[in-house]
Amino acid sequence: MIDLHTHTNISDGTDTPAQLINKALASGIKVLAITDHDSIAGWDEASAHLRPGMDLVLGSEISCQTDDGISVHMLGLLFDPGHKELQDVLSQTRDNRFGRMERIIIRMNEAGIEITMEEVLAQLSDGATLGRPHLADAMVAKGLAKSRDEIFEKWLHNNSPYYVAHYSPTPERAIALIKEAGGVAVIAHPMASLRGRTVSVESFASYVDAGLDAIEVFHRDHTADQRNLLLGIANDLNVLRTGSSDYHGNGKLNELAENTTEPEQWAALESRADARRVISAS
Repeated sequence: MIDLHTHTNISDGTDTPAQLINKALASGIKVLAITDHDSIAGWDEASAHLRPGMDLVLGSEISCQTDDGISVHMLGLLFDPGHKELQDVLSQTRDNRFGRMERIIIRMNEAGIEITMEEVLAQLSDGATLGRPHLADAMVAKGLAKSRDEIFEKWLHNNSPYYVAHYSPTPERAIALIKEAGGVAVIAHPMASLRGRTVSVESFASYVDAGLDAIEVFHRDHTADQRNLLLGIANDLNVLRTGSSDYHGNGKLNELAENTTEPEQWAALESRADARRVISAS
């Protein structure tokens, strides 16, 4: 089984990179990608705990925003971690998340929802990328709801009055940086309408022109009709298709390998990187 989209506590997952490696092995996954939000900080720990029987694909889920304000997530896989411009963009995006969180908290406080930045940061692992899930965890800890999902459904969805956008590159810019760094670019859950507005079908041509390699078709947030639509787009634009769990540990219901990528699609995708960067245990 091949799962190309997972998260650890370096971003908004709940497992350490080592714990995720162990769970993936126990689940029978043969190829695992770790793709924390706007960060590669978990790469070393994951690599150090890899054991025979599984290959590790290192990457990041890069936060993007279109010119008209639609949030897009771009999976960068197999890129050179030493590419300075890409790392600068990831760093800028991470830093901006703190100012964004402060603005969200101010809006919530003004509406009578009592939560503080200190309470949110208490949910953050060392070196982790700050995000709305940490705010949700702090609100759950205060007894405002029973789960992250409930918090997001009621207060933190993209159409909420508390939503605040943050700096992020356009999808085209993120794709270009991933490609310049020698990696491959996969647009994540592009039709996940429960997360907010989604990109138009016409947008995909621009992404392919920028170098998009694949579309994440098989994802729990896509309906059967959306999957069929995305398969048609992938075929029409001659790009690859992937399936992934988007696993977050206890942070979401997603289970490891609940959606997977076909081996031939993965082989074609890996071949598009400018060097072989898949890590195997010695």
